[in-house]
Amino acid sequence: MKNTLLGSLFLILASSIWGGMYVVVKVVVAVIAPLELVWLRYLVAIVALLIVGFVTRQNWRIEKRYFLIIITIGIIGNAISIVAQETGTMLSSAQMGAIITSSTPAFMVIFARLLLQERLTLKKILSVCLATIGVFLILGVGHLDVSSKLGGIWLLIAALTWALMSVLVKRLPSDYSQIVVTTYSILVALIVLTPFVLPRLHEINISQMSHPTIWGGLLYLGIVSTAGGFLLWNRGLQILNASSGGIFFFFQPVVGTLLGWLILGETIGVMFWIGSILILIGVLFVIKQQD
Repeated sequence: MKNTLLGSLFLILASSIWGGMYVVVKVVVAVIAPLELVWLRYLVAIVALLIVGFVTRQNWRIEKRYFLIIITIGIIGNAISIVAQETGTMLSSAQMGAIITSSTPAFMVIFARLLLQERLTLKKILSVCLATIGVFLILGVGHLDVSSKLGGIWLLIAALTWALMSVLVKRLPSDYSQIVVTTYSILVALIVLTPFVLPRLHEINISQMSHPTIWGGLLYLGIVSTAGGFLLWNRGLQILNASSGGIFFFFQPVVGTLLGWLILGETIGVMFWIGSILILIGVLFVIKQQD
């Protein structure tokens, strides 16, 4: 039970951090294009992770048989998924970004069944269904701007690839340090993206980047959302099974909406609270099942 609660806490924290990410991305991507933004946030994240890794004296050794998994995680999850997510958010809206990427847990249940042979239980299916309904109630599907179809396609790709990456994390030994695993996977993504980004760096407007909102957003995306969020998410998935862990992804729209209410003065109605309760019930089903 103690491990279940700890794993749940890690996943809740990661999703909560990412809850404020869509608004930040929407602001920063107006100045820095998605591909360059991902590359810059990974550059910030890799520096932060290396400092933490060397201060805590991590063992950086990885067995050769796990190299391919880490490379795949880096390419699929850290490169393709995040670029697709930020491109989709730029082409659509933060609201659409939240609701489409909230399909990730459903895809995680499918991939966990196919790749890890995890048992598909009634509680897992019910928890995903309840949380999905909760997200729809919170975001108000009837008010979504569905005209930006291309953005929606990119966001769907982001959800699929992130779900696959999250399941692949379970193929690594649980005693591997998540600081090491996260650092290596982000390094792979950085290497893969560099040839595409370097010829375009001159297009970034340096004067606009110097604005506190932009560099502050970049630091949030690099240190908090990427380094911190990825560490918490991967560690939580090591403790819980992949299909159950995905349900915590639904905390993103809840936290995002709450932040909009607290910080931006946006209004929230009764549907927000009903949706949040449904998500909470879904999460409780998962925690109870892990007992």
